[in-house]
Amino acid sequence: MARYLDVHPVDPQPRAIGQAVALLRDDGLIAYPTDSGYALGIQLGNRSGLERIRQIRRLDDKHHFTLVCRDFAQLGSLVHLDNAAFRMVKSVTPGPYTFILPATAEVPKRLMHPKKRTVGVRIPRHRVVQALLAELGEPLLSSTLLLPGQEEPMTEGWAVKEELDHSLDAVIDSGECGSSPTTVVDLSSGVPEVVRSGAGDTARFG
Repeated sequence: MARYLDVHPVDPQPRAIGQAVALLRDDGLIAYPTDSGYALGIQLGNRSGLERIRQIRRLDDKHHFTLVCRDFAQLGSLVHLDNAAFRMVKSVTPGPYTFILPATAEVPKRLMHPKKRTVGVRIPRHRVVQALLAELGEPLLSSTLLLPGQEEPMTEGWAVKEELDHSLDAVIDSGECGSSPTTVVDLSSGVPEVVRSGAGDTARFG
């Protein structure tokens, strides 16, 4: 059964955040709220957790996973940014955007797109996610909690616990969660391409 962690949305309790991070470091899989719905999260080196996410969401090996970063400095060590991409990403983060960019050597190959060598990165604004990332001290490997056959991500902690109780190690519930997925922008070719319109404004990428 998944541990249920009730966390304050504005001032997350360090003890609860510490429990979640301890599970992550022990190759655990957690569900956590973001500014764009719930997400599944694991530590970068967690191979078994990656397969668990694939099974829950029924994903193939071409799926772009997202590296969720605390700040721009952390993001910059994971992806290659030219000047135009740097300015574009910097201007809208933190926020509900995921950017697909060429990965650096810091990113394990199994997390990259098999042919394009790209990876998705984002910096969320959500206080609970920021607290998790600060305690973990590294990016979180993440995937939107979008179940097979559903068009929108899950947004209620109790519903996640009920649906995936035996598939997860913990569910963080802060009562406050976005309901639209991130806007996904592919910057890997040098020209912005909006792959998915979501919570973020797409006008600046036109």
